[in-house]
Amino acid sequence: MKLNYKNCGILPLLLVLVLSSCKKETDFIYGVTDIDIQKPDANKPNVKSTFTFISIAYSDLFGTTISQAQLVDLQTAYASFGDQRFIEQMIIKNFLNDGGVDIPLQSEMNADVEQFIKDSYVKFFNRLPNEFELWHIENEIAADPTLTPELIYFAMMTSNEYRYY
Repeated sequence: MKLNYKNCGILPLLLVLVLSSCKKETDFIYGVTDIDIQKPDANKPNVKSTFTFISIAYSDLFGTTISQAQLVDLQTAYASFGDQRFIEQMIIKNFLNDGGVDIPLQSEMNADVEQFIKDSYVKFFNRLPNEFELWHIENEIAADPTLTPELIYFAMMTSNEYRYY
């Protein structure tokens, strides 16, 4: 193609059209709002002391305060053992196996699983469960008929959240 006065006017016009039509868009707007997500136990920054842990665990299960003699005995056992988590589990197991412990019956739990879970969360964590926690535990109870209130109490009382206040 030869360059003449007819082609000279079209060439710059085509060049301007090509360069102006190929712009990369860099500003994306999705319309999503920022949400601050925190763990339910995020507002519990303090670890319970040994005395506090034992006292609260006893009160949660028996509905009364622990005697000073029992507290000192358990605190001595707690302090003399190297693995703190293990001794906490042993103390909780000992409390749960005691005859005077206040635990709902299996039939009471199965009669209203949702209320059992809510009551347990309030009792041990001082809060209601979120929707996922409620759904998950309900599904676990429905899927495993051998899951007892004692096992659920044990799981909650040996959790990290129970250890904090």
